Amino acid sequence: MDRSELRADCERCVGLCCVAPALSASADFAIDKPAGQPCPNLRPDFRCGIHDQLRQRGFPGCTAYDCFGAGQRVAQVTFAGRDWRTPEVAARLFAAFGVMRQLHELLWYLTEALALPAARPMCDELGRAAAETERLAGHGPDAALAGLDGLDGQDSLDGRDVGAHRTEVGALLRRGSELARAGLGGRGLVGAGLVGRNLRGADLRGADLRGAYLVGADLTGAGLRLADPVGADPRGARLGRADLGTTLFLTQPQVASARGDDGTALPAWISRPVHWSPQGIPWPAASAHEAATPRRSVRSGPAPRSGPAAPGSRRSRRSAGS
Repeated sequence: MDRSELRADCERCVGLCCVAPALSASADFAIDKPAGQPCPNLRPDFRCGIHDQLRQRGFPGCTAYDCFGAGQRVAQVTFAGRDWRTPEVAARLFAAFGVMRQLHELLWYLTEALALPAARPMCDELGRAAAETERLAGHGPDAALAGLDGLDGQDSLDGRDVGAHRTEVGALLRRGSELARAGLGGRGLVGAGLVGRNLRGADLRGADLRGAYLVGADLTGAGLRLADPVGADPRGARLGRADLGTTLFLTQPQVASARGDDGTALPAWISRPVHWSPQGIPWPAASAHEAATPRRSVRSGPAPRSGPAAPGSRRSRRSAGS
């Protein structure tokens, strides 16, 4: 799949990420909001009324969220333009959004894995996994939600189906990662608790950082060439001048939740967050609240913790894949 189809396109969505999840007041969100209730900042045209001021108004979690293109696909294709304001559609639409986001996130990882030279011996396996993921994502609302609606369909897709498929894809991604990192002697840091750690200038080439907890860590100038951070949580981590240019399976939400600058090297397919600072201008120190409070922000909602979790990982509303 073209990466352009795996990026959020709010113009073609119906504000699903502003309605479907439940939010908890925290360092990421300024309010409590139950699942299925529109955010008070959502306008009737499905646009955010404070989009240009989200971080200043206490909603940095919104600036870091990405549905991997699931929102527009569910709204425009799966439900053919129907939106959540129709009562008989809302619950099914929200549930489909949660399923689709997981599948699109897997497609994001598989697209990258298929392009890895070191993973060429796995090309056929990865291609079949991508085709199956796309097939599942292509179901209409009835087939896609047969398990959720109590219906019976040969091609039904419910949470159990997604979980099993995610596990299979996760195993493939781990193998591809191991091939790409072979010979680099990278550190094994799966699920490591590195909250607030000083890792300035650290050599993390080829490191296995799956599920690592990097909240508030200082990675200024760190080398992360071919490191694998799938499912890692880098919220508030300092990435100034860090080399993430060839970091494996990096996602836009991970980058947007961290603190970088113009000197941070990123893959060509990752956009530089607009809130990052120019090089040489330091970020302000984290507040006592940010440093001391685990930033769990989504209590519930239609999207389970996406991607097969890395052993020992601790996640809320963040990215994952193997």
